[in-house]
Amino acid sequence: MTKVSEAIKARFEQLAADAARIPMKGDREDPWTDAPEFHAWASSALNIVEAAFGKESPHTIRLEAIVKIATNGYVTLSQLNACRGAFTGAKNDVDGDYVFRVEAQVAGEVFGDFLSLAKAALAEGRHEVAAVLACAALDDALKRFAHANRLDVEGKSMDEVVSGLKSKGLIGGAQKGLLSAMPKIRNYAMHADWTKLTPQDVGSVIGFTEQFLLANF
Repeated sequence: MTKVSEAIKARFEQLAADAARIPMKGDREDPWTDAPEFHAWASSALNIVEAAFGKESPHTIRLEAIVKIATNGYVTLSQLNACRGAFTGAKNDVDGDYVFRVEAQVAGEVFGDFLSLAKAALAEGRHEVAAVLACAALDDALKRFAHANRLDVEGKSMDEVVSGLKSKGLIGGAQKGLLSAMPKIRNYAMHADWTKLTPQDVGSVIGFTEQFLLANF
């Protein structure tokens, strides 16, 4: 598990515990809680749900809609429970290791930096350096994409990862043919077999990886 997903899971756990501790007032027939305390929790809950799944995700939209209903000076137990339920639904998906928007965004930025360095090295005539950087970015991106789609790729080679993605229909069309050549180039780069590696090969890895990141990260 990455540090990003660990931090998100920990925050969801903390907010779930905080939601359970929101005190109720009134009598048994008409329990309620103070709006300020509720909305302090709800703001944090919305923030982490949107960070994890995105503003337009069903989890975010549902929780936001329920929170907006509770706009009076007090919040009823049914309103509080509706918010708790929406938040729990999001938390269950987080606990199930579904894709995190933040993790993908951070990963995309890191890979983008790798590719920028690779392109600079290639422009300077250092295609060996560019190959290592570009292949490392592609290798990690493919494994993250596979993991997000529930594929077990721990300790597997790029060849095995590519085969797994193809078998699940996650890679198709023009990408499928282009990706087939990538493991060979990656192996040349990672084993310093420079005589078999050309600047054109490296350029193809950089180009493919850029398109893959745009589509999936």
